[in-house]
Amino acid sequence: MTRLVQLQHGAIRRVALVQEPQLQLLTEVDSVLDLATCAIASNSHLVGLVSQLARGEKFDYDSIYSGDSEWKLLPAVDHPAEPSRCLVSGTGLTHVGSAQNRQAMHGKSETELTDSMKMFRSGLEGGRPAPGKIGSAPEWFYKGTGTILRAHGEDLIVPPYAEDGGEEAEVAGVYLIGPNRQPHRIGMALGNEFSDHKYERRNYLHLASSKIRTCSLGPELVLDPAFDQVPGSVTIERNGSTFWTKAIATGESEMCHSLANIEHHHFKFETHRRPGDLHVHYYGACALSFGAGVELSDGDVMSVHFEGFGRPLRNPLRVTPPNHTPIIVHSLA
Repeated sequence: MTRLVQLQHGAIRRVALVQEPQLQLLTEVDSVLDLATCAIASNSHLVGLVSQLARGEKFDYDSIYSGDSEWKLLPAVDHPAEPSRCLVSGTGLTHVGSAQNRQAMHGKSETELTDSMKMFRSGLEGGRPAPGKIGSAPEWFYKGTGTILRAHGEDLIVPPYAEDGGEEAEVAGVYLIGPNRQPHRIGMALGNEFSDHKYERRNYLHLASSKIRTCSLGPELVLDPAFDQVPGSVTIERNGSTFWTKAIATGESEMCHSLANIEHHHFKFETHRRPGDLHVHYYGACALSFGAGVELSDGDVMSVHFEGFGRPLRNPLRVTPPNHTPIIVHSLA
């Protein structure tokens, strides 16, 4: 599989091909966005284009991954000039574990179904339509623009107004809208979708605002991943030791919605097909430490790994002090 990383050294940005244990710089492009734009313009396949451009300098991957190099990892994709033109969103209730966590979170019995469980069952019944058909719509949520994306090793923040912060170990799809409004899937990457589950638990209508948080993507973008059944693991480290870990899995065989159905229901909206826009869309988690009764603390490190998606994505959690001062809006009248 073809795996890429984005790098930065001061004002210099580059894209590199992962050739373990090294990274080889691509020539002529400075970002994954540049690369994908070139592929669309030249009607080329990304894998072949990467092969043509992978003739730059080589670097040691270990030192960059560990943060000991002048070169730093960036999120697996971004919109460098206009971060607001990257929409970050997600689909929930795609895995059995996520539905069970949501059902338990909102205190319903097995016989008294929440709206979340009803939506999950709708996915089981109609989320995998035959080719050429449209299936039932999955849950969809907004997370923010590209300004919320964080790289491997960067902090994920519990903001002053939040009640909690917890990992959501997922795979995310990365898309670029072409000049003719056609969505193009560039690839997929590891993701930590990161949410405020305590706030959501108060009332499921808080779900929308519980998602507006920083999240992470990378370190690697996989251009041609196998996405049928993808085993992995999620781990919480505290004070240098494993505090909690769980084997997880994702991929189409683990989900109640097909990838094609998720993509249709995201890109059916005309506003999601604006030429030149990037989209990062999280496909859903199968397990949460919050669902196991774990409460994360400042300094905990969240680690996400899925086979075939490169090196693990690791992010420390940082809790900012509460702030009870209201935001004051000034009238221009």
